[in-house]
Amino acid sequence: MAPTNDDERVRELRARIGSFPKLPGVYMMKDSKGRVLYVGKAKDLRARVSSYFQESADLLRTRGPEIAGMAAKVVDVDFLECDTEVDALLQENRLIKDVQPPYNERLKDDKSFPYLEITVGDDFAGVFVTRQPRQKGVKLYGPFTSAGGLRDAVNALQKVFKFRTCELDIRENDDKRRFFRPCLLHSINQCTAPCADKIGREDYKRDIDRLKRFLASKRSVVLREMEKEMKAASADLRFEEAGRVRDRIKAIKSLALSGDVDEDVQPEVFYIDPEKGLERLAQVLELEHVPRILEGIDIANLQGEESVGSLVCFIDGRPLKTGYKRFRIKTVAGQDDYAMIREVVQRRYRHAAEGEELYPDVILIDGGLGQLHAALEACSEAFVKPPMVISLAKREEEIYIQARRRPIRLPRNDPALRLVQQIRDEAHRFAQHYHHILRRRRQFDEDVRQGRTAPRRRAGKPAKGNRPKKRAADSPDRDRENDVHPPDDNQEHPPID
Repeated sequence: MAPTNDDERVRELRARIGSFPKLPGVYMMKDSKGRVLYVGKAKDLRARVSSYFQESADLLRTRGPEIAGMAAKVVDVDFLECDTEVDALLQENRLIKDVQPPYNERLKDDKSFPYLEITVGDDFAGVFVTRQPRQKGVKLYGPFTSAGGLRDAVNALQKVFKFRTCELDIRENDDKRRFFRPCLLHSINQCTAPCADKIGREDYKRDIDRLKRFLASKRSVVLREMEKEMKAASADLRFEEAGRVRDRIKAIKSLALSGDVDEDVQPEVFYIDPEKGLERLAQVLELEHVPRILEGIDIANLQGEESVGSLVCFIDGRPLKTGYKRFRIKTVAGQDDYAMIREVVQRRYRHAAEGEELYPDVILIDGGLGQLHAALEACSEAFVKPPMVISLAKREEEIYIQARRRPIRLPRNDPALRLVQQIRDEAHRFAQHYHHILRRRRQFDEDVRQGRTAPRRRAGKPAKGNRPKKRAADSPDRDRENDVHPPDDNQEHPPID
């Protein structure tokens, strides 16, 4: 019997998955239109992904009807290798929040991973578990993959290093501290009580320094000592104490399940001061003055169809929605991102090239070195010297700058990098928004041509436009009916001709 189309699809998927590495990573399942349906992580990419398409796999029973239906739509699977399972978990979280795949139920919210925060800027540093780290005067560790495991680890470490976990404002020069009554943690010998002047600043700082050295080390010496303590307690039939030590060992081992603050930055966690970002960007790009106007450009298409370009404008580090523009690609056939970049740059800055308007201070292109060269070629064809043109490459987040051979790599929490990431992401969002509008419009026109119509309205139910309106007096928003609002994300900006 000749194989069905579904048989051919599964065979092609199995052949592709057979070339996947047996390493930790993140996989992305896509449909026939290239849309990401599902993002998952794996300790072994090949084994994990192939489990969806094995003949013996019963997805309906083992993973439910949603995943079984999703697997029937998959025509392609892509992956990203990661160094460890922890890296894969953090990368999965980041992709799900950015892409919002329809078949992922978890991690779509704005909840971030927890951090361990030491307030080194205080006279007596506190140690906290937080999802919203402070911007100054702290030493951060993480992000960690388990909030519960991190809290257990802090509880175990507090028994050794006796640091404070309260939110009190404790000052060294506060003489009233000696009259303060410490909390229960001091009574159970789990805190040295700097709040009650039971320890000096220098002695307390030495304990915090030992804690920081411990967190920066592999912790093998401490763990070996605790394992000996657990075995000795068990040999003496002190099983409850052995169990407590065992739990502490498990909690401290969970500290290894964390990422790096610089490499695994979560943009939703750290606020960017626009002024600091602009000042830092001027230093990185070696500009004479701090830039005020920055414009970002991106391209969106699906296999060369409904190709569009977007331009977003930021002034003083903040988006100016009225300066956004979008372009429907006219001169490029097929999927050629470089040519599309050239067209958008030429159309956007043709008036500036003729001296009829000013260039922005910085032009940011979404892409790598090839996209940067395409933008510079478009500027050179206009016989003018362009302003500062840079590009930001995805994944590695490297900044390519004109007249420099090598890209600049900044720490992930650098204010300049965070600012250009924000502009790049906004240009990408705006381009995708216009691209989806055109795709829906094309699908609607195709449905009309083929005679497909909307479902009929049920009898007895009034049409939406004929339903009685609420009286103004009944409306909770009646006082805001005549407010004037600035253009929002859903405003349809006319394409530039």
